[in-house]
Amino acid sequence: MATAESIQEKTGLGNYFVANYPPFSFWKPNHLPQAHNALNTPPKSGTPLGLYLHIPFCRKRCKFCYFRVYTDKNARDVETYSTALIKEVEMYSRLPIVGGRALHYVYFGGGTPSYLSAAQLRGLMGRLRELLPWNQAAEVTFECEPGTLQKHKLETLKEMGVTRLSLGIENFDPKILEFNGRAHLEEEIYRAYGWARELGFEQINIDLIAGMVGEGWDNWRECVRKTIALSPDSVTVYQMELPYNTVFSQELKLIGQDEPPAMAIADWPTKRAWVDYAFNEMAQAGYEVSSAYTMVKNRATCKFVYRDSLWHGADMFGTGVASFGHANGVHIQNVDTWEQYIGMLDKGELPLGRALPVRPRELMIREMILQLKTGRLEADYFEGKFGVNVLDSFGEAFGRLEAKGFLTIHDQHVELTRPGLLQVDRSLPEFFLPEHHTSRYT
Repeated sequence: MATAESIQEKTGLGNYFVANYPPFSFWKPNHLPQAHNALNTPPKSGTPLGLYLHIPFCRKRCKFCYFRVYTDKNARDVETYSTALIKEVEMYSRLPIVGGRALHYVYFGGGTPSYLSAAQLRGLMGRLRELLPWNQAAEVTFECEPGTLQKHKLETLKEMGVTRLSLGIENFDPKILEFNGRAHLEEEIYRAYGWARELGFEQINIDLIAGMVGEGWDNWRECVRKTIALSPDSVTVYQMELPYNTVFSQELKLIGQDEPPAMAIADWPTKRAWVDYAFNEMAQAGYEVSSAYTMVKNRATCKFVYRDSLWHGADMFGTGVASFGHANGVHIQNVDTWEQYIGMLDKGELPLGRALPVRPRELMIREMILQLKTGRLEADYFEGKFGVNVLDSFGEAFGRLEAKGFLTIHDQHVELTRPGLLQVDRSLPEFFLPEHHTSRYT
């Protein structure tokens, strides 16, 4: 008979990755008045401000993707969306929450931001920089799909102030890429990477996914070898999951059932072993651990400002359809359909869809669980910011994870072990408040 532990180790349907707290299922439209109040209140002193821009266009929809993306839009639709996005940022730029702050970071995510042409990008980014300048930002990140890049498009991004490119490679094998719905080809990876290096971007990140459907050990070793040969500044490795609203969640049988190997998705122990292998190989090549998912060439110079700012309580305007943000202690998400998003902005309304005011203890837990993903937690930080000794307040939870070999507790800090890093998202609910344990995460 299968045990609960063995069932849990299979890649079942649902979200595994913990991106925020409290869980998204608690965010509701009836909290929107608190969101508007937060946006119309000056910021707390010393809080950085960031800007996320969701570009929802893709050539194809990846079968594992659960983001709001569109593959059926034309040039006129891109113009309509860009106009709406500019209007949204303009509305934010006039709110008291800005408080005279310069942007600390900017992140173009998707979807596929690099889907836009060089001319479309220059027009969009030029106008955005007039509204909320990012010439003082510590980081401007831009996500790219290799097959959508041309040298002149990368030249435009460099000219517009992009400092970090994130290349969504995921895998190098053409058959695995095609089966999982990726649009790019292996040769396009090398071409795009070569141009980016030639143009001198400050940081180039490569994304990989451990456990793409059809993947095996031989393929994974080769992906790691090719990644190290490219020598990017950082490498981010995600473990494949199957959220409910993906193509694969509808199509795929789970491993262990009567399905051909090419249709199977690896279980969690296999995916953890693959990430462990990648981290070991990259360490031998001179990389250092930056988080549970990321290796960097040099921790002193290779920063993830967007990540670390969010994980330390920064404010962020989440702009674009279905985007998530945070302002003055309130979580906010935009409406999640094209029609609602465009329609509300046409009427001069911020396209807010749901929100959640976060209580002080929840804010502390949020920062604590997100910072644990870096592999290290400093108790003094929480004592100074929240007046709480987290090692005492959450002593039982830390003790349980220490007993499993997932972390070690020192005088004033916690360090995750490699096994703890490899399954950190599974451990984070240990710190959730009781009312958040039994509800769906999303």
